[in-house]
Amino acid sequence: MSRADEIFMENCREILQNGTWDTDQQVRPHWDDGTPAHTVKKFGIINRYQLKEEFPILTLRRTYWKTAIDELLWIWQAKSNNIRDLRGHIWDSWADESGSIGKAYGYQLARKSIYPEGEFDQVDRVLYDLHHNPASRRIMTNIYNFDDLHEMGLYPCAYSMTFNVSGRTLNAILNQRSQDMLAANNWNVVQYAVLVHMMARASGLEAGELVHVIADAHIYDRHVPIVEQMLTQTPQKAPAFVVDPAVTDFYAFTRDSFRLENYQYAPFAEKIPVAI
Repeated sequence: MSRADEIFMENCREILQNGTWDTDQQVRPHWDDGTPAHTVKKFGIINRYQLKEEFPILTLRRTYWKTAIDELLWIWQAKSNNIRDLRGHIWDSWADESGSIGKAYGYQLARKSIYPEGEFDQVDRVLYDLHHNPASRRIMTNIYNFDDLHEMGLYPCAYSMTFNVSGRTLNAILNQRSQDMLAANNWNVVQYAVLVHMMARASGLEAGELVHVIADAHIYDRHVPIVEQMLTQTPQKAPAFVVDPAVTDFYAFTRDSFRLENYQYAPFAEKIPVAI
């Protein structure tokens, strides 16, 4: 069994069996028919993925990992906030008529600050420190900029990364304020596992552990039967993750720089509604 499957199943069972429903409260998210989208949740879930051992992708259902990488590169490489620069359509509901999602995600990573060593945006500062200051305990990004929240199409869900070098191993912590477990959990895990691999390769390091901290881990009401169905599936072994050895520049990676070998997943025909 893939460790990612095991973690996902443990999380979902804990939420369904011991979680708290918000049906007695007014909630912001809604379904496309206007019905409030209520959730059952657990507070403060922490998951650990050992990237040296396996790539953390679900086999309980297919994760469209190439599309997930497209979004990752859109945010972290292109540092864009316009969906016209993105292959997929997952951000369409939060964009304006020009395609902008406001001062969110890539926009925040692209903002530059002055340091003694020079001017850097958030991504380039991480790359600089991994090369020049690997012992630093200050290698991090944060896109939850309170001054700009009112100009964001959606407040950042996954909002900060902390990178830490131990010997020749790069570890990282992903902090997330809110997590739609069915629609987005493994999507984000795959993205940030790939990001750790990219940062490690670009810095001459090995990818180590990804720790995922979720403040509000929830399952939407209309997702409950789908999750219950997934929990009856038989997980498969994790696939092998391969990175093109010729790519060592963070900005040279493309979706085709990565491949999965022997990715087998359970058949899953259910369409997942997304709350907005």
